[in-house]
Amino acid sequence: MVTGNIFHCRKNSWPPEEYISRNTLQLFDFDSAAPPKQAWRRRLNSHANTLKEFSVTFMEAIKMVRLGIRLWSYIREEASHGRKAPIDPFTRESCKPSASQGVPLGGMGSGSISRGFRGEFRQWQILPGTCDASPVMANQFSIFISRDGGNKRYASVLAPGQHEGLGKASDDGISSWGWNLSGQHSTYHALFPRAWTIYDGEPDPDLKVSCRQISPFMPHNYRDSSLPTAVFVYTLVNTGKERAKVSLLFTWANSIGGISHLSGDHVNEPFIGEDGVSGALLHHKTAKGNPPVTFAVAGCETQNVNVTVLPCFGLNEGSSVTAKEMWAKMMKDGQFDRENFNCGPSNPSSPGETLCAAVSASAWVEPHGKCTIAFALAWSSPKVKFLKGSSYHRRYTKFYGTSERAALNLVHDALTNYKRWEEEIENWQSPILKDERLPEWYKFTLFNELYFLVAGGTVWIDSSLPSENVKSDQDPPIKVESVDVTVTEAEMNCRHSTVFEDASTGGCNGSTAVGLKNNGDSTISRNKGSGDYFSNPMKFQDQLDDIDDVGRFLYLEGVEYIMWCTYDVHFYASFALLELFPKIELNIQRDFAKAVLSEDGRKVKFLAEGNYGIRKARGAVPHDLGTHDPWNEMNAYNIHDTSKWKDLNSKFVLQVYRDFAATGDMQFGADVWPAVRTAMEYMEQFDRDDDGLIENDGFPDQTYDTWTVHGVSAYCGCLWLAALQAAAAMAQQVGDKFFAETCKSKFFSAKAAFEKKLWNGSYFNYDSGSSSNSKSIQADQLAGQWYTASSGLPPLFDEFKIRSALRKIYNFNVMKVKGGRMGAVNGMHPNGKVDESCMQSREIWTGVTYAVAANMILAGMEEEAFTTAEGFFIAGWSEEGFGYWFQTPEGWTTGGHFRSLIYMRPLAIWSMQWARSIPKAVLDAPKINMMDRILISPATFSLSLTGTGVRKIANKAKCLGNYVLHCTC
Repeated sequence: MVTGNIFHCRKNSWPPEEYISRNTLQLFDFDSAAPPKQAWRRRLNSHANTLKEFSVTFMEAIKMVRLGIRLWSYIREEASHGRKAPIDPFTRESCKPSASQGVPLGGMGSGSISRGFRGEFRQWQILPGTCDASPVMANQFSIFISRDGGNKRYASVLAPGQHEGLGKASDDGISSWGWNLSGQHSTYHALFPRAWTIYDGEPDPDLKVSCRQISPFMPHNYRDSSLPTAVFVYTLVNTGKERAKVSLLFTWANSIGGISHLSGDHVNEPFIGEDGVSGALLHHKTAKGNPPVTFAVAGCETQNVNVTVLPCFGLNEGSSVTAKEMWAKMMKDGQFDRENFNCGPSNPSSPGETLCAAVSASAWVEPHGKCTIAFALAWSSPKVKFLKGSSYHRRYTKFYGTSERAALNLVHDALTNYKRWEEEIENWQSPILKDERLPEWYKFTLFNELYFLVAGGTVWIDSSLPSENVKSDQDPPIKVESVDVTVTEAEMNCRHSTVFEDASTGGCNGSTAVGLKNNGDSTISRNKGSGDYFSNPMKFQDQLDDIDDVGRFLYLEGVEYIMWCTYDVHFYASFALLELFPKIELNIQRDFAKAVLSEDGRKVKFLAEGNYGIRKARGAVPHDLGTHDPWNEMNAYNIHDTSKWKDLNSKFVLQVYRDFAATGDMQFGADVWPAVRTAMEYMEQFDRDDDGLIENDGFPDQTYDTWTVHGVSAYCGCLWLAALQAAAAMAQQVGDKFFAETCKSKFFSAKAAFEKKLWNGSYFNYDSGSSSNSKSIQADQLAGQWYTASSGLPPLFDEFKIRSALRKIYNFNVMKVKGGRMGAVNGMHPNGKVDESCMQSREIWTGVTYAVAANMILAGMEEEAFTTAEGFFIAGWSEEGFGYWFQTPEGWTTGGHFRSLIYMRPLAIWSMQWARSIPKAVLDAPKINMMDRILISPATFSLSLTGTGVRKIANKAKCLGNYVLHCTC
């Protein structure tokens, strides 16, 4: 817990008055127009440097040459089928990544568009799994000001400088516009999901302008947080002695990024809606059979604000109205003709033609007066279609219907509801922002890292059922072995009202142990006659229809690693969802619980070794939910056979228990318990010497998938110990007493073996092998303890060992790298040199740095924790850093070279906030005493049981009905 004012003498923040004059801040001190005191800031004329990309060393390349050849072949094969491989290190984007990002637009799961801090709209992710980084430069806000009867005029695009590729000012395209803003007196302020751009006397010295960007991202609001819309509220303050006519212009191209605007058959039309909302609809016909998209750009007309529209203009000389002519019209009149609203839909665009629309809002601002003008943008693509599988309706269609024209209603509701959204946002953020114990950089970085839940390729669908257009490829059915569970109501208490029925005929001591290969149904079935709470028991596969239906949710590992809900990474990121959208988090866990009990026997080639195996083994937690057919074709990752990984199953058990404890949701516990038990039983095959502890197999069989492990490893072994304890605690709470005792017994044996093999007096060695890095200090060595403490469970080790290991990590992995100004390097030799045995050992992983910091907070090392995380902030987010704001990568080298931008794992910063204030539900959860008398005999040491040891009350579970995988019964 944070007990004092951290770094009270040390400031790594940017007070707004250092960027904007106090007088200007005071002028905007109404209606949320002024940026908050705590925000990430940049001047608009700041240089957006090109980022430095990671490269492997010569020796690393030699080691991976066979993998590279196989990966290259696989990428070509996928391309021949019109698909993009989930991992493609060989293809580079035409737009080089730069330090230009800002807060993205829209809610979660309906496609996203990012907006750079200088105002450009970029990072287009309208279609699932695709990301076009290039900005569409026709998409701009511009301002036109007229004073003194037109004798004083100012006009400029509200973006600084002459952008690359604009061409000559004499052209008919956007290069003819007034790109007159220097940006010297304009600043950007970001506090996700809002951003402020302050134009302090640019381009008119006597006009102060604030643009406030608002997106609907409100924790626990499962309706509005799914909406694909954003609002831009302009506040104008006239400090001059003359009244000013101010016109703001919002231009938008009929494009979803890249060269999509040139494909043809696009149509624009004007509209006049209710409550003064009017603008243009841009109907975009996507290529390759993808679902269409309709954009709506709108302004809100009020008593003082007049909205006009130009539904069509082009960028070429042959256009009926060119961009140059449109700009000239605005320069002359400051508005468009009212009759444009009557022109109806345009003719479809021709191939090679760019179709754009413009919305103008104009108002008179009196001397020393103020005025507010609001615009909104929405995009409606109701159907999400995956390349290899099914189509689904997006979450927002539950409230707005499945027509693309829902964009009109979306902009209307955005313009009429944004003040309520802001109130919800401020109520959520205010307690953290006002906490004086916290350093300022932490406050705004905590919120800004949430950008990934919008810009991380998120897909949020309405339900588990596909839309009408299902399955384009007729793949063979996936076999599913189903396990069901029953509960009875007994021993009611304040949190948990149900327990599992004791299914052993002869008591716990009467059971017989078996090995994993027997694969018996070691399950306890549902008692149909239980009390009212389960009078209408919910089918495991139908949970989305019956329990607080919030749909299903996907997010990418990263925009460069196109795999949905990569589970070993979600382990770190999931704290954000659990804290803010717990129902989504539970549904993700339900999806993985179903996957644990399924098997997909289709053959897959694993690229690291070139061997073949099945896509998904029963009992193994999948690496991901797929790429081109999520939920139906899992494990898109094919570098290694992840059914042999040693971290995934433990991570599943730990996440499920944490979520179970945090929510107190017994129905969730009943749904996932069979998968938890199956996942634990599956892991027994990796205990080679029967000491209760799993061993690694001499290849990178965990999330560090280039870092080889031999024997017992600190990372996987610690996760396994934590999983044994979590499984025992959960088994006890759901009433599976025998399994609880079995896990407790195995825990003591495994813990003794773990400490004997790895503890060296000050930290846990990397592994128990004899390689050159076996004694390395791994930053993530206490990942299991991190989850144990986060879940309210007893510590895995005594306090001395925990604090000693964390102190070693701090002194070596953190402070010996650039004086602690980089984050925690993954591996460090005891002599103080970075472990360079592979590319990942020498990297600094952002999410792991946050996780280590959270672990330190839980251990009472608050100052070390925030110093560790601040080092990452300095390197990634500060002005002196590498420029990774709003595109936080998986990691970087000590030289600042990034790997995999816009990555999931940095959401782990929310584990720091979790550690600071663990929910009361977790703290009050029933405790397990691992020192209780063990009731199980040494002969029954296995986690797997035969049918002779369990009395089955019901038959095997029925078919999974509408579940996407097919049952084998």
